[in-house]
Amino acid sequence: MSAFVELSQLTKIYPTPKGPAIIVKDFNLKIQKGEFITLIGHSGCGKSTVLSMLAGLNDVTAGVIVLAGKELVGAGPDRGIVFQSPCLLPWMTAMENVLLGVDQVFYTASKEERRQIAEYYLTLVGLGESLHKRPGELSQGMRQRVGIARAFALSPKMLLLDEPFGMLDSLTRWELQQVLIELWRKDQKTALMVTHDVDEALFLSDRIVCMTDGPEAEVGDIIEVNFPRPRVRQAVMEHPDYYKLRERLIEFLEVHAHRRKSAAPAAPPAASTPERELRHGTQPARASAPGDSPMVAV
Repeated sequence: MSAFVELSQLTKIYPTPKGPAIIVKDFNLKIQKGEFITLIGHSGCGKSTVLSMLAGLNDVTAGVIVLAGKELVGAGPDRGIVFQSPCLLPWMTAMENVLLGVDQVFYTASKEERRQIAEYYLTLVGLGESLHKRPGELSQGMRQRVGIARAFALSPKMLLLDEPFGMLDSLTRWELQQVLIELWRKDQKTALMVTHDVDEALFLSDRIVCMTDGPEAEVGDIIEVNFPRPRVRQAVMEHPDYYKLRERLIEFLEVHAHRRKSAAPAAPPAASTPERELRHGTQPARASAPGDSPMVAV
């Protein structure tokens, strides 16, 4: 069976005064229709670079991206994007922010039909009573709900999520993960999500793609997540494979953290001033227990 999305030999190089900086090199990934894939790795490894190239927001240096049998060139409404910050226009209501995209994609529909589409998705994410509120009247979590509704309302072929819950507190993040997975379950949009959160990846994903550290980052490991759907957090955490998969993920991140530390330039000699010592201090990577926090510091 041919893949719905295929990233083949994907490479991104930036020119710098010291020569070309190869951020991602020969990145290969096939995604089947309806799969939910998460991309995980250390900060700066190129996760968001891969996602932005797939979104058409960043030029591809080399390689090919194919979606539904068509090579992608530039951005398009066939990909709905949810950013870490919802990027709403502050002078528009939640409804008007969602309608911006809906009006462009469904331009042949009547005004009332377009309004119904926007209202439907805002209601699904729990904002049925806040349709006419502006972003300044909404909490951070509610603004992110608008961003999720906006992406789904376009009826895209693929959903792209760039750490959409990274700026939220733990309780709000858990709540919106459940909102996302329930919304996704209705039509199973093919999805690629960038995250730093091991437990988030395990809860949402069909497969987790682990990226090696840059420069020249690539796919380091792919982990199958076979928890039954629909998913409820407690049931997932009680699954006999949960902690095995979690340990495998954390081990991958810790191994690459060690390699990155070994490859780093030697620190300058210690200075006599506390300020200098603080400036060059480092902290080891840490994995928190699920009961304490859903985040893994990488």
